[in-house]
Amino acid sequence: MAIAAGNVNLWTGLGSLMPVFGAIVADSFVGLYQTNIISSILYILGLGFSTLAVELISNNQETSRIAAVPSTELQVLFFVSLYLVALAQGYQSTIQVFGADQFDRQHQEESKANTSFFNWWLFGLSLGVALAYLILPYIQENIGWGIGFGIPCLAMVIGLILLLLGHRTYRFAIRRDDTCPCSYEDDQEASQNNPQQIIQAHEFLNKVLHAKKDDTKDNIISGSSRSKHTEVKKALKLLPIWSSCLMYAIAWAQVPTFFTKQATGVDKSIGQSFNIPSASLRVFIPLTTMCCTPIYDRVFVPLARIVTENPSGITEFQRIKIGMTISVLDMVIAALVEKKRLGIAQEYGLIDIPNSTVPMSFWLLVPQNMLCSIAYVFTIVGMQKFFYDQPKLFQSESFTVASVHMVNENEREIGGN
Repeated sequence: MAIAAGNVNLWTGLGSLMPVFGAIVADSFVGLYQTNIISSILYILGLGFSTLAVELISNNQETSRIAAVPSTELQVLFFVSLYLVALAQGYQSTIQVFGADQFDRQHQEESKANTSFFNWWLFGLSLGVALAYLILPYIQENIGWGIGFGIPCLAMVIGLILLLLGHRTYRFAIRRDDTCPCSYEDDQEASQNNPQQIIQAHEFLNKVLHAKKDDTKDNIISGSSRSKHTEVKKALKLLPIWSSCLMYAIAWAQVPTFFTKQATGVDKSIGQSFNIPSASLRVFIPLTTMCCTPIYDRVFVPLARIVTENPSGITEFQRIKIGMTISVLDMVIAALVEKKRLGIAQEYGLIDIPNSTVPMSFWLLVPQNMLCSIAYVFTIVGMQKFFYDQPKLFQSESFTVASVHMVNENEREIGGN
């Protein structure tokens, strides 16, 4: 079990890093839309190879009539397919940003819709995850692992077809640098509202980057030649916030490992003839998310707007802090439940018996899964919205880029004439 948990964490860690590379590819090379297509193809290939691998493994075991260890070739094929899926995880950053970019943030109504988009994105994602947790574990354990992997592969094929069918309706389907829904005037206003604060921030960051302090003010006003330097400074502004948010990942990592291990050792029966698969207990996370998201978006946010006069109800920082606080409470409850489970196991003499079932109902594991979901709604969606908004909030120098685009457009018009 420890090896399995290590493999899960390694795969999850790699998959969590891929959105960084996906964002680089999308912003610097091919664009969001094209990156989504490439990632979807990788996803389909990974799931297709994994389906083939588990089918071959199952056939070998049926032929030998024993639970034989798969051959090295089949193990390699299976792990290659899994890591192809991890590589395809780069789409997680690009597909969400691509969807959010369909809203014009300069339009009042669309700006409000953009705020809700991240909530409803999570709702749709949770619906898919809930269906997967309810259906796939049962199919894998009772019908076959090949079908269990084949269904997600088919779902990705359908998703890619739908993405391609909407090509003519998308607003921003090329590089995000060239399609940022921010106006030149807004950039100027952002740089003029509090110039002293902006200058001080850039003075500090210039020291970090070993730049000349005397050039700070000039860099803010002009300096298209320093655009790369500017982008690095913007990234450094976000680094401390991003680093602190990594702590939440420690709590979330317990879901596919520790929470699942807990579920394997408790009574999961409903009635006299039906047992819930261990992995299906995680369904309470997306189900809770689906319940909390409409309440947050349609009840909490409007009420909070009355008090705070903030279009989002509360700031994204406040949302993140609430979520991380809930995650701490979640870990405390999970520890108490595990203490009770071990106590019951010791009472019945099951501590040293592998794969034993402790006479404790699975319902005691539900609260920690539900709290994990509530923390996710606050923390993850808050982080997604916060980091998505940064190109607009930290545009103290980016109007120089907008002006370069305007010059390029003028040059093209002159050349065309």
